[in-house]
Amino acid sequence: MPRVTALRPARPGRVLVELDGERWRTVPLDVAARSGLALGLELGREHLRTLRRELRRSEAVAAGARVLARRDHSERAVRDALERKGIREPEREEALATLRRQGALDDERFAQGRAAALAERGLGDAAIRFRLERDGVEPESIEPSLAAIQPERDRALRLAARRGATARTTRWLAARGFATESIEAAIDSVADEERLELG
Repeated sequence: MPRVTALRPARPGRVLVELDGERWRTVPLDVAARSGLALGLELGREHLRTLRRELRRSEAVAAGARVLARRDHSERAVRDALERKGIREPEREEALATLRRQGALDDERFAQGRAAALAERGLGDAAIRFRLERDGVEPESIEPSLAAIQPERDRALRLAARRGATARTTRWLAARGFATESIEAAIDSVADEERLELG
């Protein structure tokens, strides 16, 4: 059986493993530690299985971190991305748990940020709810996210004031997912203001 004869620092966070005096491979430092690599260790089948399993876990976490590097995603979106990369379910679920523990993956934070961005783009609560569901956010995270943004009625009023109290604005607000009550209140308020201005 091959024996570990050297463990040398390689790139940051990685270690070069030598077997019987020959370079074998570099592995992440945490993988070397979790798999029990040590000088003089004879690498039998069981140690190789452990090392392979730890490498798969590490690669799954790294792949999930790359998905989240640019922006937040829902847990389902990260799970789907890992699945597309061919990461098996046990490693995938473990990677998701690790990313949750580290705070990198947080459906509530994602839902609140996404709801705020969609509201800023002029969408009503129904459209925001639909997009969050489509993004894989669990229903229990959607309602608090909607509660945290500006009330729909106020957003509809702001948009109607900018566009005018017309039938076209009414249709536009409805197409953007605003509730009928919010649209009517906004249009009525803007129409009242327009009447006062005309005097």
